[in-house]
Amino acid sequence: MKKLIIIIITLSFFVSCKQDKKETKTVDTKQQEPVKMFMFDGGTVQVNMLEIFSQGDLYKGETKTFADAFYVVQHPEGNLLWDAGLGEGLVGQEPFTTPNGAFTVSREKGIDEQLKQIGLTPKDFKYIALSHTHFDHTGSASKFTDATWLVQEEELEFVTSEAQQKQNADNYNAIKDLKNIKRLNGDFDVFGDGKVVIKFTPGHTPGHQSLFIDLEQEGPLLLTGDLYHFEENRSGGVVPSFNFNVEDTKASMSAFEEFAEQTGARVIIQHSQKDFNSLNHAPEPIQ
Repeated sequence: MKKLIIIIITLSFFVSCKQDKKETKTVDTKQQEPVKMFMFDGGTVQVNMLEIFSQGDLYKGETKTFADAFYVVQHPEGNLLWDAGLGEGLVGQEPFTTPNGAFTVSREKGIDEQLKQIGLTPKDFKYIALSHTHFDHTGSASKFTDATWLVQEEELEFVTSEAQQKQNADNYNAIKDLKNIKRLNGDFDVFGDGKVVIKFTPGHTPGHQSLFIDLEQEGPLLLTGDLYHFEENRSGGVVPSFNFNVEDTKASMSAFEEFAEQTGARVIIQHSQKDFNSLNHAPEPIQ
C-alpha cells in the first residue's frame, strides 16, 4: 500500500511538472511574437493655401499634397488602431474642396475594405487611439465602438464641449459613439512592455498625442500625428496658424526631439508623402 501511494505521488508530480512546462512554453511563445505595424491610405489632402501652416506668410503662394495614413499595430495582447483617415463619406466621390478653399480632400477606400487585406474587421480591435480629433484623423473612428478609446482627458473635454459641437460638428460626430473610454493624463504605455507608447504632445490641439513603437527589424519609430505636417515644419520648428496653443506646441516639439534622440527613433511625419512612400504599405507589414 505504501509503495502504491509513493507511485501515485510520483506520477502526480510528473504530470504537474509537465503541465507547468507546457504553460511556461505557451507564455514564452506568446511573448516572443513580434509587434507588427500595417500602414494604410486614409486619403489625400491637397493644401491650396500652405501659408496657414505658419504664423505668418512663410509659405505664401505655395501648395503641397499631404498623405493621410492610418496605422494598425498588432501586439500579442491585442490590436490598436492609430488614427482613422478622412471621412468615409468621401469614398467614391469627387474630390471635395472646403468652403474656405484651403483644402481639397479625397479618399478612395473605406476602412472595412482595407482591413480585410490583413484579415481583420473593426470588431477585432482592443484599442483605438487618435493623434487628435481633427477631421483628417477621425474619418473611420465611429466604426470602432467595441474598442477602448485611448484619449487624453483634455482632448476629450475639448472635442465634446458645447462650443466644438456647434463650431466643428463633424469632429464631434466622428467620435460621439465611442463609449468605451480610457482617459489619459500624459504618456501611456499601451501594453505595459514599452513596445507601444503614447506620448503626450499638446499644442496642435489641447490633448494632441504622438506614438512610439519599437519594432524588431525596423527599430523604434515615432509617429508625429500633427506635431509636424511636413519636413520644413520640423526643421524650422514652424507652428501652424490654427494650432490651439503656440507655446505648448513648441514645448512638445522640444520634448519630442529629445525623446527621439534618447531612443534613437526614426521620426515618421504622418502627412509627409516622402515618409509615407518610405514604409511598406499594407498588406505588407512593417516589423
